[in-house]
This record gives sequence, C-alpha cells and structure tokens, in this order.
Amino acid sequence: MAAAAARPARLQALSRIFILNDLVLLLFVSMYFGTGWSLVLFSFPIAPRLTVDNYYLQFVPQVTAATRFFTVMTMLMIVSATIMIFSLWGTALAWLPVLVIAGVIAATLLTEIWILPLNKQMSAGIKDPTQLGGIIGRWMALNRVRVGLWTVQWLAMAAFFGIKAL
Repeated sequence: MAAAAARPARLQALSRIFILNDLVLLLFVSMYFGTGWSLVLFSFPIAPRLTVDNYYLQFVPQVTAATRFFTVMTMLMIVSATIMIFSLWGTALAWLPVLVIAGVIAATLLTEIWILPLNKQMSAGIKDPTQLGGIIGRWMALNRVRVGLWTVQWLAMAAFFGIKAL
C-alpha cells in the first residue's frame, strides 16, 4: 500500500519539475523575444545617426555582453526544450518545443555564419563611413530575420501555455 501511495507522490513531484522546466523555457524565449523587439523598435531607428566616431560605444559593449549571455542561455534552452519534448512525448503538444529547438538551431546558424563576422568587424573598429553603413545595414537585416525566428519560438511557447490553460 505504501509503495502505491509513493508512486503518485513521485509523479506529482516529476510533474512539478516539468512545469518549472516549461516556465524556464518560456523565460528564455521571452528574453530573446524582448531583446529582439527592443532592438527593432528602439535601437534600429537611431542607426542613421551612427557614425565612425560614435557607433562603437553604442554597439560593441552591448553586443559583446549579449553574445556571452545568450551563448550560455541558448545551450540551456536546448536542454530545457529537450526535457519538455520528453515530458510531452506521444502528445501533439510535443511539436511545440520541437519548433523552439528548430528556431534555436536556425537562429544560432544565422548568428554564427553571418552575424558574428559583422560583430567582429565592428569590434575591430571601422573608420570608413560607407563601410560602416553597409555593415550596420546588413547586421540589421540579418537581425530582423533572427527576431522573426525568436518570435516563432515565443509564439510556440505562448501556444503551449494557452492550450494548457484551456
């Protein structure tokens, strides 16, 4: 009898761990979502005012810090989404964290292949205004794509919690 009573308690504890994991993943996708839309809404509009004399302080320290932080967070996202897939295995909801992982992989590839080389050029120092404008323009265009990927990740998690709430 005691063993039978212990089983539901263990399942309840595991269920709470899965809920906490799901909330942590929501936090992660929300951080990407908020950072991305903050860039688009508040940082991109000042891009025409950036010059070779002022872009560095407006850009490089923030991007360097964000890159360090999000590199760790991205790895934790993949772990968290994998746990979520495991917890939802056999249900239609399991596709939502799969969508999150697909978005993480796509955004990471975009970042590694195309965005980080531009970050390195800006970190090294740009003295030509035409070159600066071209690099910032490409950086913003690529980041709009990345914000789209981050938005899909957030929508997947919002759908998960919306469906669970219903």
